Amino acid sequence: MPTGSNVATLMNMLPIVLMVVLFYFMLIRPQQKRQKEHQAMLANLKRNDSVVLSSGVLGKIVRVEEKEVGVEIAQGVTVKVLKGMITEVRAKGDPAAANDAKS
Repeated sequence: MPTGSNVATLMNMLPIVLMVVLFYFMLIRPQQKRQKEHQAMLANLKRNDSVVLSSGVLGKIVRVEEKEVGVEIAQGVTVKVLKGMITEVRAKGDPAAANDAKS
């Protein structure tokens, strides 16, 4: 049977344990989920996908290798990029932004 000092010690440790559990569910678990989604996205890269690089540069994939991809950033301009630097794959059906109409 627990004594008074053991119960007090457990009660003092309870907030710390609750903080660790809260930290896991609020920060660590969602980050792991985002990382898995990013890895799946990188594994499914294919030619002619429109991508956004971490620097904000838009391009189209022209070649896929194991760790690198060739991205065409302008007509006839292809750069070699590490797969991990691709932040987003845009669907081919995404509408292009319209320019402001001139009055």
